[in-house]
Amino acid sequence: MVSSSAVRIAPHGGELVDLMVPEQAHTEVVASCSKTVELSDRNACDVELLAVGGFSPLKGFCTEAEYLSIVNTMALPDGTVFGLPIVMDTSDESISIGDRLLLTYKEKQIAVMDVKEKFKPNKPLEAKLCYGTSSIEHPGVQMICMERGKYYLSGPVIGLNLPDRPFPCKTPAQVRDMLPAEDVDVVAFQCRNPVHRAHYELFMHALEAENVRKGSVVVVHPTCGPTQDDDIPGAVRYKTYEVLKAEINNPKIIWAYLPYSMHLAGPREAIQHMIIRKNYGCTHFIIGRDMAGCRSCLTGEDFYGAFDAQNLANSKAAELGMQTVPSLALVHTEEKGYVTADVAKAEGLHVKNLSGTKFREMLRNGDEIPEWFSFKSVVSVLRENLNT
Repeated sequence: MVSSSAVRIAPHGGELVDLMVPEQAHTEVVASCSKTVELSDRNACDVELLAVGGFSPLKGFCTEAEYLSIVNTMALPDGTVFGLPIVMDTSDESISIGDRLLLTYKEKQIAVMDVKEKFKPNKPLEAKLCYGTSSIEHPGVQMICMERGKYYLSGPVIGLNLPDRPFPCKTPAQVRDMLPAEDVDVVAFQCRNPVHRAHYELFMHALEAENVRKGSVVVVHPTCGPTQDDDIPGAVRYKTYEVLKAEINNPKIIWAYLPYSMHLAGPREAIQHMIIRKNYGCTHFIIGRDMAGCRSCLTGEDFYGAFDAQNLANSKAAELGMQTVPSLALVHTEEKGYVTADVAKAEGLHVKNLSGTKFREMLRNGDEIPEWFSFKSVVSVLRENLNT
C-alpha cells in the first residue's frame, strides 16, 4: 500500500525524528569516540527508538531538567506530554561530561552519544511519581533501583546501525508507509503476550467502535523487548504473531513489532504507548483493563486499579491529538460465541471460561486447547517452545 503523508497524523511534537547517519559517515563518527559502552537489552531498545523516531520529539537521552520535568509533571519543560523519562544509566566513574561514547550491543556498533550531563537521579521520586509506588515489590521499581546504575547520562544520539534481533522491527517511517493511502483511522493494539482468540475479537471489535470510522485498519504492534521474567520470550512471541498473521490473512490488520522495554508503569506507561503509536502513524489506541499493570512479587496484589490507565489516557487524549478506544469486556458463550459480558448476562447466555493457569497446564500436558480460546497455529508454536 502506498502512503500519503498528507493524510497522516503528525508525529508527537510535529516532526518525526531520524537520527540515523549514512553508512559512509560511520568511520569518521566512530573514530571521534573516546570510550565504548556495551548496552543492556533495555538500553538497546531505548537507543533504537530514539534513533528511528519512536520517542519523537526526543533527540537524545533526557537532560536532568527534562528528567525532573517528566517525573514531576509528565511533560517536557516546554509542556509537551511525555509519560516516562528516557535515560541512559551507568555506574562507570570514568565517564565524564564531554566524552563521546560508542554504544555497542552484542558487539555491534549501534550509536554514538555525546555526554552533556552526568547526574544522580532522584530514584525514590522517580519511582513514586512514575510507578505510583516506591516499593521494590514492583518490578519496574526493582529495575530502576536495582538494575540501573548510579548515574544518568544525558546528551544527543547519532544512530549508526539497528540492533540485530530475531524479530524485525520496522521504523515509524516504514510503518507509516504500510498504512492505507486513504484518510482512514488507524487503531493501535498493544500487547506483550501471544494473541489469543479474545485478543483478536477485541481488536476487531475496536474497528466498530463509535469513534472509529468505517474502512479503518488496526495495527497490531506488540512489544518484543524485555518484560517480566515470567513472560514468554520476545523471539517466541514473534513466532506466534507470524503464524497467526499467515493464518488470519486479514487486510484490515497490519502487523509490526516494537523494540520496547516494558516498565509495567500502569497509567504512565499507557501514555508512553500512545505517544509511541502516534509516532508510528496511529490515530486511536485501545486501552485495556489494568494496561501495563503488574502485581506485588510478595503479596500478588495489583498496583493499579482496573481503569486507572483508561482514565489517565482519556484525560490526555485531546492533548495528544489521539482518541482512545476502551477495551470491551468480551466473553465466549456457547450460544453466540464472543459477546460483551453485559449482553451475556442480560440474555442469560452460558459463558465458557479457561484460566491462564489452566491453559498453561493443558499446554504442558499436550491436552487439546479449545479453538474458542486460542488459535491452533499459536498453540503449536507455544508447544514447540515450551522450554525456551
